[in-house]
Amino acid sequence: MNGRRDLVAEFRSGNVRGLARAITLVEQRDPSARRLLTALGGELRRPRVVGFTGAPGTGKSTLVDALVALLRRRDRTVAVIAVDPNSPYSGGAILGDRIRMQGHALDPGVYIRSMGARGHLGGLSVATREAVRLLGAFGFQHVILETVGVGQSELEVAAIADSTAVVLTPGSGDGVQMIKAGIMEIADVFVVNKADLPGAQRTVQEVRNLLSLGPKLEWRPPIVTTVAATGEGVEELLEAFERHREHLERSGEGRRRAEARLKDEAADLVAEWARAEARRLLDEDRELAARLLRDRVPYAAADEILTRRLTPGAVDRSSPPAGRGEEARPERS
Repeated sequence: MNGRRDLVAEFRSGNVRGLARAITLVEQRDPSARRLLTALGGELRRPRVVGFTGAPGTGKSTLVDALVALLRRRDRTVAVIAVDPNSPYSGGAILGDRIRMQGHALDPGVYIRSMGARGHLGGLSVATREAVRLLGAFGFQHVILETVGVGQSELEVAAIADSTAVVLTPGSGDGVQMIKAGIMEIADVFVVNKADLPGAQRTVQEVRNLLSLGPKLEWRPPIVTTVAATGEGVEELLEAFERHREHLERSGEGRRRAEARLKDEAADLVAEWARAEARRLLDEDRELAARLLRDRVPYAAADEILTRRLTPGAVDRSSPPAGRGEEARPERS
């Protein structure tokens, strides 16, 4: 109990170590993380959240670095959550946060955190939503999410971010990939990065043509060209995000998205808790496990777990369990 009070006090004092500890507990799905979030209560203000997704090599990290620099010049505090591939041995993120953005490492108005995707199909760690809450409570005005890559499995970024940018580069075949992955549906802003390379305008035209084939929506995603390495076009990108924010407020779409986020999160928590309990039952109930092996199909066992075993109060709801598919994976603090 004293440890929890100390963590809450450390967090409220503005000590960045308290923030780092809190996010680590959230990643580890430690029961004290839920108690901390409950204790913070009304302090859990949502920051402005933007997401970046795109194929590897499109320069997402450099673009995020340039956007952070611009926000800091405007005296805005900003946190970055870079969701990386995670180690199959330690469960931690492979890429280090300080490797990406050394120039901001000592800036108290910037917080950078790498989080492992942990096998979650959305490309975002299951702890990302709680981390966003903590960052908002800590006082950060902006949170930038950067995902592992792009594809059908990366669409979850749109469920968390207020605005989502899809990053493309000239001559990489991204236009065809977008159609295959369904990315057109989640992009609020398109960014053609490395626009100093040959073929940039052709890529812009390809995206424009693809947009013209889609349904006529109230918000038409703008196409912004950038050269992240020099900062060219980053101000225009920030302006595009601001215009989208105004659209969300004016149209009521922002409120609808917020409601959808909370419903999705509640459903995900139920699924995680129930999944953890189902795994426990399958490990401990020898008769159920033997029947599963005998049947060689999982339907009967799953039906029994749902109808007879997952009774009210049976599931440990002290904290969400580890992310999907990582139960046997040791955690890294």
